[in-house]
Amino acid sequence: MKPIFRHFIGAAMVAAALPAMAQGVNSGYFMDYYTYSHQLNPAFQGSDKGYVGFPGLGNINVGAHGNFHVSDVVRYNNGRTMLFTNPSISVSEAMKNFKNNNKIGAGAKIGIIDFGFKAFGGYNTIGINAVAQADVSVPKSLFSLMKEGVGNETYDISDVRADAVGYAEIALNHSRQIKQVPGLRVGASVKFLVGIAAIQAKFNEAYLQLDQNSWNAVTDAEIYSMVKGFRYDTDYNEHTNRNYVSGANIDDFSAPNGFGLAFDLGGEYKWKDFTFSFALLDLGFISFSDTYKASTMGRRSVRTDAYTFQVSGEGSSDEWDRIRDDFSELYQMEDCGNIGSHTYGLKATMNIGVAYELPVYRKIKFGLLNSTRFAGPMTATEFRLSANWQPFKLFSANINGVAGTYGAGFGWMLNLHAPGFNMFLGMDHTLGKLAKQGIPLNSNADVFLGINFPF
Repeated sequence: MKPIFRHFIGAAMVAAALPAMAQGVNSGYFMDYYTYSHQLNPAFQGSDKGYVGFPGLGNINVGAHGNFHVSDVVRYNNGRTMLFTNPSISVSEAMKNFKNNNKIGAGAKIGIIDFGFKAFGGYNTIGINAVAQADVSVPKSLFSLMKEGVGNETYDISDVRADAVGYAEIALNHSRQIKQVPGLRVGASVKFLVGIAAIQAKFNEAYLQLDQNSWNAVTDAEIYSMVKGFRYDTDYNEHTNRNYVSGANIDDFSAPNGFGLAFDLGGEYKWKDFTFSFALLDLGFISFSDTYKASTMGRRSVRTDAYTFQVSGEGSSDEWDRIRDDFSELYQMEDCGNIGSHTYGLKATMNIGVAYELPVYRKIKFGLLNSTRFAGPMTATEFRLSANWQPFKLFSANINGVAGTYGAGFGWMLNLHAPGFNMFLGMDHTLGKLAKQGIPLNSNADVFLGINFPF
């Protein structure tokens, strides 16, 4: 059998294998001479000159994020590495750090071709980028079920979500000073989108009644797979006398599969030693032409005796495969075939910032940024306080602390902007490790770098 959860992960990987979405680098929001600051706020002018990005290396941003720790799932106990489901770890210890809504995702954004120049009364940029993002949201009760097995009689594991998209964009940006309002600068970007692939999975409802011999479940779920050449695999259920989706395959993948449009809007206002800024990013959609749907067709009842969730001491290595296989039958969806076009809405981001430049030492600037990405149950927000230092014109740096949906951490950025050459490097979230085990402390790590040539 090829479980439906494998289809989930596989389709997400199809999208994530196409370079990616992470809208910009929040550590660079207040950085002077950060060439790609217009991706964070289209009113920003990151360069006082024109520039050309190094093809494929002008702007690379790759990251992962989550509001629970990797070390909550993969434990180090008594000299051994094991899953949290291992019986040697108590239920209270295993479950203490999981949230009611656990989110994890990964993405990237790679600049293929981009350049900027002064014209038309302001500053302009043109960029071709490859974009992708994958997010998953699961309730705490799912981890509780995996850990406790039939320890409780009922479980509610509703509101499981998975979302992934891959696309290319052609972005045109223009910003300018508003002469009638001194200190005000505004900007806008229009993005023409070419959809490659996407998946939206909604496991809306799953109420389980458990005993030692069988599970009784009521489920409601649907999946939209926007991938050309896609097909669902099915198995036959002898108890219900019907076929159900058990997995998926891609026979002849081809692209593009859709087209769309998006806008970025932003502004900044300078008043004395303060600069206030506001931006809305990725206001748009992609209309995919081929969409393959699977659904429970509303609420569906399932009865099975296939499930047990207790790990023997040495069985951790096979546990995830078995759990995945079992859950594939819990949501027994029908193949609805190709339903045609389906609209995928981009996840919009709102940035609100204020910066203060020290009047007695203009080389230091402090900034506070709130960034919120709107994505339904996977919505996330953060507050980032940064100290930016430009000791001389050719070099600038910052360090920043961040707290929000994905926990607390720190980021940093270095920016060399010499005549004819610019290079930047940094991290929005710096990954930590347990000193001995080498297990990541959290699910957050963002790395960005780029090379471009001012002229």
